[in-house]
Amino acid sequence: MRTMNSVRMLALAAAVPMAVVTAGAQERDTWEWTGTLAEGRTVYLHNVNGEVRFETGSGNTVEVRAVKRWRRGDPDDVRIEARQSGGGDGNILICAFWNERATCDEDGYRGSNNDRRWTGRDNDVSVEFTVRVPAYAQIEANTVNGAIRIAEVAGTVRAKTVNGAIEARSTKGRVHANTVNGSITVSGHMDNSGVEYSTVNGSISIELPPDANARVDLSTVNGRIATEFPITFDGTIDPRRIRAAIGSGGATLRARTVNGSIRLKKM
Repeated sequence: MRTMNSVRMLALAAAVPMAVVTAGAQERDTWEWTGTLAEGRTVYLHNVNGEVRFETGSGNTVEVRAVKRWRRGDPDDVRIEARQSGGGDGNILICAFWNERATCDEDGYRGSNNDRRWTGRDNDVSVEFTVRVPAYAQIEANTVNGAIRIAEVAGTVRAKTVNGAIEARSTKGRVHANTVNGSITVSGHMDNSGVEYSTVNGSISIELPPDANARVDLSTVNGRIATEFPITFDGTIDPRRIRAAIGSGGATLRARTVNGSIRLKKM
């Protein structure tokens, strides 16, 4: 048995392509919605093109503000909807639709292969969401082109994008995060279910409580792995992949990247 505080490897910088409209774009406020969220419930947000931000509010109120940006195309082609299950006291679902045939539910967004207006070169409309939620909220946020930023909440957080960075924090719950082109910065807790983080082009930074107990499975191809926790493992040290235990072990924390570093930090 050996105890290791850090393993370092060669770092390779990776560019992150983004498709969200920025410089020179037109902008207008398009939509606002307000509701209430009971404890133990989840806010689901499914976007396609645009950044998603969650902020902590007060009380039990959920406030949603959406802004459309574009240089080409028609912003009226993109509609935004919200609905709540359970007669007004259930989960909240927020969706942006890029075509008439698209559908959206708690499991995700599904577009139509027969309507490609939202992916065309003449329609670059993006929708930027800012959502204020109760401190106890659970959150599931998805987009394709855009960053996801989630301020501290107490519930479980799940965040997924393709082209964009993810920053997400929970004071009591687990945080899951996956992207392809972008870095991941998370702060959360462990339970018996484990957590997973993955990207291709980007670094991963994970904050855990100082007394965390977990199995860790960390791998990178072009980068380094470093930890502020003593980790204990059996067998040969592999500088590209670490399988070990923090504290007394437990559920598994997995982190994968190709071009980027991985770092475990204490809260």
